[in-house]
Amino acid sequence: MSLWIYPGTFDPITTGHLDVIRRASKLCGSLIVGVLNNTQKTPVFSTEERIGMIGKCTAGIGNITVEGFEGLLVDYVRQKKADAIIRGVRSFSDFEHEFQMASLNRMLAPDIETVFIMAASDYSFVSSTLLREIASFGGDLSKLAPPQIINEIYERLYKEDSI
Repeated sequence: MSLWIYPGTFDPITTGHLDVIRRASKLCGSLIVGVLNNTQKTPVFSTEERIGMIGKCTAGIGNITVEGFEGLLVDYVRQKKADAIIRGVRSFSDFEHEFQMASLNRMLAPDIETVFIMAASDYSFVSSTLLREIASFGGDLSKLAPPQIINEIYERLYKEDSI
């Protein structure tokens, strides 16, 4: 059985991320959602909170595990003995960036494959950045965030005096 890793910051997880997770989980034996603890970013949610939110959203998917990692992705993939890295692509600009990252990873670890999953058209505009901005103004998150975590997002980000 193949083991794939879907890495990301997921600050927070979006409906687009969840779509990629569901679709990727059908293509491999097991899927690890790797939550990056990126020391060069200051996420809104801690690594533990992001892991917990993703766990809530993926509870019904049997072949998924969620865990944090830091450092080089290829080192993490090798440590887990995974077969492939999953990357979601929403747009041409995403593809350009993801192509560069896949090429770099290929140089560092020629034995590790990268599999691209195109975003479903319903999610091609969804990003954690836009989700956070809309939440900070109390906007409707029903098409951007999984329902299991919408209240957590509002509790952290919505400031009534911002409107």
